[in-house]
Amino acid sequence: MRRVLVTGNAGAGKTTVAQLLAAQISLTYIGLDSIVWKPGWVKAPTSERREKETAVANNQAWVVDGVSLLILRAADTVIFLDYPRYKCFWRVLRRNIPYLFRSRPGLPERCQEIRIIPTLIKTIWRFPHKVRPEILRECLTAGKFVVHIRSSGELKLFLSSFGTRPNNSVRDFPSTSGA
Repeated sequence: MRRVLVTGNAGAGKTTVAQLLAAQISLTYIGLDSIVWKPGWVKAPTSERREKETAVANNQAWVVDGVSLLILRAADTVIFLDYPRYKCFWRVLRRNIPYLFRSRPGLPERCQEIRIIPTLIKTIWRFPHKVRPEILRECLTAGKFVVHIRSSGELKLFLSSFGTRPNNSVRDFPSTSGA
């Protein structure tokens, strides 16, 4: 594992997992939010984003969190946090409340969460039918080593295999679906 992408829906815990894993295996952590967004929730131009993602992908070792086919294709390992929508909604709510009127760490200035909530709701709702199949198809097509995590219990087991003790950001939530 030298080039690791941690991907999944909004609120899946990508940043938390990627930061924990990067620290544990001594690789550089990179969050795609800092590449995708400019101050005030303005999306970076596609050409600028592609250029920055290509620069990341060309590095020899990294742990990246986010959703990017370019990074996925460059990765040797994909950690896919594939949680039900209700968990993602709950986690986004819990994460965003403290940052409603200010930027979360890792985001540019003037990226108050209150301004992105409608987009997050659409993203979480559409993810299982629009983005999830594309991620899975690309992983299969490219023959990637994929760690497909569907529950907090699976995540804790995975992280413990690296000697990582998940902090309070990695929690179990009751599930009636067994997910």
